Amino acid sequence: MAVPRDDAPDPAAPHGSRARWLAVADDLLRAVRPYASPGHALLTLPGPVSASGRWSDGLEGYARTFLLAAFRVAGEGGADPDGLLDRYAAGLAAGTDPASPERWPRMTERRQAVVEAASVAVGLAETRPWLWDRLDEGVRARVVDWFADIVGTDGYRNNWLWFQDVVEAFLAEVGGPWSQDDLDRNDALREDLYVGDGWYSDGRGRDGERQSFDHYAGWAWHLYPLLHARIRRRPLEQVHAERLHAYLAQARHLVGSSGAPLLQGRSTTYRFAVLAPFWAGTLAGATPLRPAETRTLAAGVLEHFLEAGAVDEHGLLPIGWHRAYPRLRQLYSGGASPYWASKAFLGLLLPADDAVWTAPPEPEPATGPQVRALPVPGWLVVRTPADGLVRVLNHGSDRMLEPRVVARADDPAYRRLGYSTATSPQLSRDAVAAPLESHTALLDGAGAPSHRDGVQRVHLGDTCAVSRSQVHWLDTPGAPGAGDDAGWAGLRRGPQVTTASVVHGVHELRLAWWHPADDDPVAHPDADAAWPADPGPWRMHVGGWALAGAQRDEVRVEDDPDRVVLHRADGTVSAVRAVRGLDEAGATWRDGADPFARWSATPWLRSSAPVAAGAVVAALVVLAGGAGDDVDLDAVASVDVRDGEVVVRWRDGRRDVVPAAHVVPTVDGTHP
Repeated sequence: MAVPRDDAPDPAAPHGSRARWLAVADDLLRAVRPYASPGHALLTLPGPVSASGRWSDGLEGYARTFLLAAFRVAGEGGADPDGLLDRYAAGLAAGTDPASPERWPRMTERRQAVVEAASVAVGLAETRPWLWDRLDEGVRARVVDWFADIVGTDGYRNNWLWFQDVVEAFLAEVGGPWSQDDLDRNDALREDLYVGDGWYSDGRGRDGERQSFDHYAGWAWHLYPLLHARIRRRPLEQVHAERLHAYLAQARHLVGSSGAPLLQGRSTTYRFAVLAPFWAGTLAGATPLRPAETRTLAAGVLEHFLEAGAVDEHGLLPIGWHRAYPRLRQLYSGGASPYWASKAFLGLLLPADDAVWTAPPEPEPATGPQVRALPVPGWLVVRTPADGLVRVLNHGSDRMLEPRVVARADDPAYRRLGYSTATSPQLSRDAVAAPLESHTALLDGAGAPSHRDGVQRVHLGDTCAVSRSQVHWLDTPGAPGAGDDAGWAGLRRGPQVTTASVVHGVHELRLAWWHPADDDPVAHPDADAAWPADPGPWRMHVGGWALAGAQRDEVRVEDDPDRVVLHRADGTVSAVRAVRGLDEAGATWRDGADPFARWSATPWLRSSAPVAAGAVVAALVVLAGGAGDDVDLDAVASVDVRDGEVVVRWRDGRRDVVPAAHVVPTVDGTHP
């Protein structure tokens, strides 16, 4: 079944070239070979075991690497110098044989098999002339039987509905069973989760909100329509093409000029899978990017991860971001989960003479800071090409799935105020239980920070965003009032905290104030909850961007009574500067909490005294790369709190007006 070729890819091929992508694909596929079972059906990679178990993880290893092999072989017109398809064909035969010790779990045995079945279906469709069409009839019948478990099933409430559509599309193409009722139901669910302007919410929240925005919008919601269309040998439907085009016009700004993508949301261990929608747009003719722009962006992301150590010394993709970092995983993640990164190699389906590979390079023009509002996810995006950074100020995405009566910590992947291409939420157990970074909180009597919980949108303009949340405190085992059982945790309900971000260049002026929850009807569902209300009083905390270094001395802390500035050896700066109502400053160090590097520090500001209801505090929060030349910690001239608004004046003369309900008007610069 192997098809030889003479022009093997050059490992030293230029970055961005198609040969470079082929070489990286080959390296990744060769590295996983030693971990395959004798019959090649299960590929069990090193790393933690997922919640589905090692058996399911072995199927995942097969399916996700098969996807990479399929793109690599199909893109070369069947050329297969390493005999990839021979091994995957053998695995297909063993995995679907009920008598084989390597048989795959059925979808009735492991729900995760639904996900992996979609990758197998795509791989078979893309390589059909060289694999499926040459299989023994008995093997094909067993594969159809294994896939057929999905027909008539339901309960898919997020991107999983596409797995059913893709598998049933393949079944329809090969004469297997499928259900129009399944497809119609999924169509209705898909439209229900489409929020607009190219964005899907990956499910609904606890109260029906559609506020789950992350990379799944790209590597699932906008990828699978194209893969589905290719299985059915049809063009991408116009509605999906238009949505993909709209999404890419925004997603392109979530990748830094250095090639670093935004670190936000779940499953970020998939790393360069963020490129999947960009290749999909090119394949479908549904992209606002010119061919050279797509090539440059994709090459930048791939090389960013390779240079940062995302591939380990064994040639494998471990769970992590730059380096191996198991804490980044979700419970559904196992050792092979990172190989959803295979989706980044979709571009290999574009032939060597396509303009995406041949168009002359187009360097990104030098510009100053770019600020964009993305209304659907509720984000303000600040991009600075000069230092390669992208910052997202989050006033609209929360993935709030937990019932209100469940003791819960904020999900650090969704409910921080800020995400960027150079920083991460802190992920150690203590950091999740007591969030500090990119966070505004009330501090209780013991100094514990509140949790943000669900995000209620208030305002989103070109340079200003406002949101509020009913906060709570998490009482973990061993904390006063947490109960006698070591496995028990509780919470205390708090007031509403409103946070505003006003952006000027690399500077964010962050405003915050609180008011009683009873003032807001949205908070009423908690009024009769079993958990007690914290009586207060409370101090205010404003946390800046955490900065990480491999050694503690890579990050230097410079602090004064009204400011903290972190300087990293590469020139990156994270700073906070008190503007109003905050008179304590410090930095919190953590060991092992950050996926970028071992040591991390978070700068913060606090009020030493309790803050009254409606009293506005303000801080300048900055993240900058390079030498931090654009950072001016005295950029704010004044903050005037008026009835229903806050007026911000910058020293260069700019003026911003922030809508502000429940604030107490004060004289400029004073605090009640």
